[in-house]
Amino acid sequence: MPSRRPVRILTVDDQAPFREATKRMVAGTPGFELAGESADGASALRMARELDPDLVLMDVRMNGMDGIETTRRLTAEDPTRVVLLVSGDDLSALSEEVRGSGAAAVLRKHWLSPRMLRGLWVALRKR
Repeated sequence: MPSRRPVRILTVDDQAPFREATKRMVAGTPGFELAGESADGASALRMARELDPDLVLMDVRMNGMDGIETTRRLTAEDPTRVVLLVSGDDLSALSEEVRGSGAAAVLRKHWLSPRMLRGLWVALRKR
């Protein structure tokens, strides 16, 4: 029986410590692999076209093109891609901004864990 290909993740965050923590979490989650990482929205769009990730972990607040606009563009280009918006901010303050972005979910950065990642993927995958 052929093995299934891992879920490929692109992490987008302007903070290197969060990208590093995400890299370690993904490495410790069977069935998932880090396809790439980006520090800004413009490079995330380019990388998504090149790497074709299944799942994007997108920071909401970034300089330049923020995560909400980047998410709008990513999901317009590929509606099957799952984008999870992540933030260190209070989520209730983001609800209006997030609505209509195309994000599958929004969560606090400190909630991310291997278990949460697997559960969200099972619940939200589109392919």
